[in-house]
Amino acid sequence: MTNKHFPSGWDEERVRRVLAHYETQTEEEAVAEDEGSFKERGRTVIEVPVELMPVIREVIAQYEARVKA
Repeated sequence: MTNKHFPSGWDEERVRRVLAHYETQTEEEAVAEDEGSFKERGRTVIEVPVELMPVIREVIAQYEARVKA
């Protein structure tokens, strides 16, 4: 890992832990993790055209700002 620029709250150790998690995960564990994410209450998954993503991100940012206020 030569790139030492990490997102806020991340460091090389955290990246290594995440990589180790996914590299050692069995296929069954991966499927269970994926399926579990779709069962989370209060959220949904939808498919939208890529060109709409900037607008969707803006709407989400506005919503989160109102919730925090």
